[in-house]
Amino acid sequence: MYELIIIGGGPAGMTAAVYAARKRMKALILTKEFGGQPMWTMDIENYMGYQFVTGPELMEKFDEQVRKFPIEIKYEEVTGLAVNPDRTFTITSDGGEYQAQAVIVASGKRPRRLEVPGEAEFTGRGVSYCATCDGPLFAGKTVAVIGGGNSALQAAIEVSGVAEKVYLISLEGYKADPILLEKLKELDQPVTELMSYTTKEIKGSQAVEKLIIVKNETNKEIELEVQGIFVEIGLMPNSEYCEGLLDFNEYREVVTDCRTRTKIPGLFAAGDVTNGPDKQIVIAAGDGSKAALVAYEYLLHKLRV
Repeated sequence: MYELIIIGGGPAGMTAAVYAARKRMKALILTKEFGGQPMWTMDIENYMGYQFVTGPELMEKFDEQVRKFPIEIKYEEVTGLAVNPDRTFTITSDGGEYQAQAVIVASGKRPRRLEVPGEAEFTGRGVSYCATCDGPLFAGKTVAVIGGGNSALQAAIEVSGVAEKVYLISLEGYKADPILLEKLKELDQPVTELMSYTTKEIKGSQAVEKLIIVKNETNKEIELEVQGIFVEIGLMPNSEYCEGLLDFNEYREVVTDCRTRTKIPGLFAAGDVTNGPDKQIVIAAGDGSKAALVAYEYLLHKLRV
């Protein structure tokens, strides 16, 4: 029986682990992978203490700090979460079953898919969801970035430095920060911007060869010859294992109050998996620290009664 189980190994989960350890709580981190979304991010210019740092570098610093404490870490994917009659929790993963007095859900988000023909077939063979990870593989090639938010513009900016040609395809225009729009306009190698297009299909033989898009106003089809496609159309919360247990909003994010509490006593949530209004590394880390401290208060009260 653990005092606290933290589900997730991103900024929220790792920060929660440090705060839990400092309170001498017997804690376990269950995570499918290390680092979370920052591992897909190359340029971070708004995390306090760093004028510039890459996502992997920042998460390495987080990991170093976590490992200074005697916190147990298991790299397993959580598949179920249940409340026991005695108000404890059972967490099921692909590696076993665990018991805890309190739980912090900090499992973050994953890339949203286009759900078009050819996408699944060519994932890993030209279709990518991480420009930071896979951008160098397309040096000297023609690629398309699909999306209109911060992640899409950041991806286009990154790959423009290695690809021969970059298309930036947006469904409804840009919803990005002004600083990224400025950087896009200042690129040495301009990006070809295609506004108000819907992705219809991805084609190829052994790898991606063509991208079919449709102009929204005219329904005119355009065929682009590309070797790489970066899908940057948003994220989906990793909240499936909470289905039927916790309240979700319309985006399937876990609903919490301002103290990271869910509707179930002893069950907290932090970071991007929640209904918090902004998705930032610094906010996720703050959520993680708050969740651990509130969980500690909860356990103090619970063990006294």
